[in-house]
Amino acid sequence: MLKKTLIGLMAAGAATLALAAPAAADQAVVWSLTQQVEPGGQLQAVVFAEWEVGCTPSGPVTSKGFTAPLSWTEGGNWGRHAGYTKAVRRPGTYTASFPCTDGRKATGSFTVTGTPPPTSSSAEPKPPTTTKPKPPTTSKTAKPAKPQVRVKPAGAPQTGDGSQS
Repeated sequence: MLKKTLIGLMAAGAATLALAAPAAADQAVVWSLTQQVEPGGQLQAVVFAEWEVGCTPSGPVTSKGFTAPLSWTEGGNWGRHAGYTKAVRRPGTYTASFPCTDGRKATGSFTVTGTPPPTSSSAEPKPPTTTKPKPPTTSKTAKPAKPQVRVKPAGAPQTGDGSQS
């Protein structure tokens, strides 16, 4: 009787493990990705491998909304993996994904908002156009200005010395 009970428990345990393993592989990966970013702004992704629904990344996060793939550059507690990249300048909603070592694929989305900043070539102000001042035109009919006559001041007797008579 004991032998049958042990065999039954072992069979039940094996069946439980067989059913539980595929379920974990089918679960979506829980990870964090910046949800909104300005054109050309910085994006961050974080995943915790030791969480029940986390995973260990086996490659970078890729997206058409990235200027370059996001490489996992930081580590930490609970199997933390994190990294940064820049967003493209074109506004829109983009999908990002990365592979996990257990075969799952993590996916998420983010939005590049707003109006893109001007490109470097159009950001440079154009130099102002300058025109040379035109020299004054002289009209043949215009009379030349008369020179001012210089007046010598008269001496004190002619102007008065300030005394009253």
